[in-house]
Amino acid sequence: MDLDYSKIGLKCGLEIHQQLDTRKLFCNCPSLLRKDEPDFKIKRKLHAVAGQSGEVDEAAIYQVSLDKNFIYEGYDSTCLVELDESPPLEINKDALKIAMQISILLNAKIFPLTQIMRKTVIDGSNTSGFQRTVLIARDGFVETKFGKVGIESICLEEDSARIIQNTDKESFYRLDRLGIPLVEIATAPDIKNPQQAKEVALHIGKILRLFKVKRGLGTIRQDVNVSIKKGARVEIKGVQKPELIEKSVELEAKRQLNLIEKKQNVKSEVRKVLPSGETEFLRPMPGASRMYPETDLPLLKISRAMIDGAKKNLPELKDESEELLKLGLNHEMIKLVLDEEKIEEFKEIESILKNPRIAVKILITYPKEIASKEKIPPEKSEEIFDYEILKFVAELVAGKKISEEQIKNVFERIANGETKENAIKFEKSDANDAEEKIRGIIKEKPGLSENAYMGLVMSAFKGKISGKEVMEIIKKYAK
Repeated sequence: MDLDYSKIGLKCGLEIHQQLDTRKLFCNCPSLLRKDEPDFKIKRKLHAVAGQSGEVDEAAIYQVSLDKNFIYEGYDSTCLVELDESPPLEINKDALKIAMQISILLNAKIFPLTQIMRKTVIDGSNTSGFQRTVLIARDGFVETKFGKVGIESICLEEDSARIIQNTDKESFYRLDRLGIPLVEIATAPDIKNPQQAKEVALHIGKILRLFKVKRGLGTIRQDVNVSIKKGARVEIKGVQKPELIEKSVELEAKRQLNLIEKKQNVKSEVRKVLPSGETEFLRPMPGASRMYPETDLPLLKISRAMIDGAKKNLPELKDESEELLKLGLNHEMIKLVLDEEKIEEFKEIESILKNPRIAVKILITYPKEIASKEKIPPEKSEEIFDYEILKFVAELVAGKKISEEQIKNVFERIANGETKENAIKFEKSDANDAEEKIRGIIKEKPGLSENAYMGLVMSAFKGKISGKEVMEIIKKYAK
């Protein structure tokens, strides 16, 4: 069913959270995620407290009702601030400058005096039971082909702890992510259709990539707010990809419309996005009751000199398509790189390989293909094929340690649980034995093209023979 979004009164806004690549926001610890065993663990219970209004937030009450224990795992690269055993230090100046520069490029007005706040969060993701956040700017805008979309606010806040394991009674979190600076950009509910939602997300993403921001899984998180006439505002969490933004807006509008037509109540709530773009209930919608001032830090003063300093050497927005075209990508590959928001990653891998075609295969095509074949969910796929693995494979290809034809086999082995060290070990196939097997494949399936035979043979040999050798044998027998 095609929707007339104007007729159903669609209102949509985005919240985009981007990690900055600086030290943590309120201490001097590095913003470093670790994979080794933690150095210590502590166990806590969290309790709901009243906000500035004197009321306890509904979402906090819901979390308390779950009656959970929280186990926090830490390292020598985390400190007492993350454990909530020491007061926060002064706000990170590098992170503040980046947030100000982003505000300027989003045409927003920076506050000269602002209050650092505590936001009640007792799902365990913060040891203190709250997240520190500060409003940096407001009343900005971006231009789109569907019209202007307002930017309501730009905040600088702490990222939460990293969930490791979750059961009915216990949740395990790592403290390495807690306190990493996040810029939160909230648009006004001016978005008129799913296509505009995607366009706004891509435009803001382009601005964020101009700065020192983190890359990879979980470093940028996008939430979508959707409502229609006679419906209610629903916040959709974890909408990572631009195409999923488009799909989730469409499906949420249809879900609310369906409930209204059945004369059922549409609840204002937080929902989690699924890979299909559909959603499921996550928790009640939080309200203003969860905010109260941070008592351990003074008011944040942003002087005219600081704003003028932020305006100096502002990066310029570039036409990313033109840039990728110059690097040798065709239009189809450019669309892939832009849709996946992996421009900087592509540039780095291409600089290692000096081959844009193979760079796209390593960065996007093969991981997506193997994830689809093995039915690996997108979030798990990004964890398996993280950027360090992709870079590792690119360096091996560049150093001629593995061939182009072996890349897919390496990724398949990694997807099936092999270590990267074992995944790159290949036995050489005996030349006479290989020729006999290839001749058998051609005899079994006569009349195919040389490229079709190449695919069948490479799949059968799983990287034990080079593509060059294979093609020579195919040309010999595929007459």
